Amino acid sequence: MIVWAGRLRRTAHRTVCPGAREWCYVRTVSPPFVAILAVILATTVAPNARAFIHVVQKTETLAQIAERTYGRIQYEKILVAANALDVQGGTPIVAGQRLEVPAVDHYRVVAGDTWSALAKHFLGDADRAWVLAQANDMVAWIPPAEDAEVIVPYNMRYIASGNESVTSIAQKFMGEKNRVFLLDRYNHLQGQPAIRRGDVILVPLSNLPLTEAGKMEARAAEAADRSQAAGAARAAQRKAESEMPVLLADVRGGRYVEAVTRGVHMLGQGDLTRPEIAFIHRQLTEAYAALDARGLGAASCQTWQANDPKARLDEGLLSPKILAVCGKP
Repeated sequence: MIVWAGRLRRTAHRTVCPGAREWCYVRTVSPPFVAILAVILATTVAPNARAFIHVVQKTETLAQIAERTYGRIQYEKILVAANALDVQGGTPIVAGQRLEVPAVDHYRVVAGDTWSALAKHFLGDADRAWVLAQANDMVAWIPPAEDAEVIVPYNMRYIASGNESVTSIAQKFMGEKNRVFLLDRYNHLQGQPAIRRGDVILVPLSNLPLTEAGKMEARAAEAADRSQAAGAARAAQRKAESEMPVLLADVRGGRYVEAVTRGVHMLGQGDLTRPEIAFIHRQLTEAYAALDARGLGAASCQTWQANDPKARLDEGLLSPKILAVCGKP
């Protein structure tokens, strides 16, 4: 998953990322017990197809990854958007980089489940029940059948680059301009005519079929998470600590584009501590404010405060621009 440090939580039935996906860095990391279960059941049931991490190989291109994973080169644009590679003019991929590969998830319905409850749990808003039901060729006013396996769309966050509309975004990722009503309602835009640069638009994607090669990589990614999770987290945390002074220097030196690139990269390296996440998003808040990316700035400010109980929007310490993106008059 792209650029977020969202924490996973376990429910009685499965492990999922919080519906709101707390914008910080969008990633999906399977905890050990889920990966073990997936491996044990791999020969008897269809593999879990939720989003997974792909490590870029030398000379590999996004088009090649898209074709191998989905069988469709044009899905390169989904990889770009899901990993925010087009933010601030575009970010090239490099060998060793971790990319989130979007895929749908599946859920087995239990007694008492409703589309509204499932939508709130998986998509972050009970009002999105109709989208979840529609993705399964059903209607929201008829509860899903117990034991039915339902598709959960991938909740992609698209960062608008400017000069865009809901119509153009619907055409770009859903292939149909007539899906504009869906995106408008899904994002509670209420007919907003234009999208500003830096705005985050959620795009529910349910048409993400994996090739056999894609399914194999998804299973391998879960196995890698199982065996390397602890060591990878520790290494990522130590690396983040070493890069924090450089990030701070970028911001203080007015190198805001470099700061955004560095901060996003740091968040994508692994499971960071809450203080580390707070520090990085504090710097990203200032960088986004300076670049007039208000949507991204607001998201980073929110994540900064959520991870730092002592964070204060002090008018004596913060510039008016930072206060503005944080929503303080």
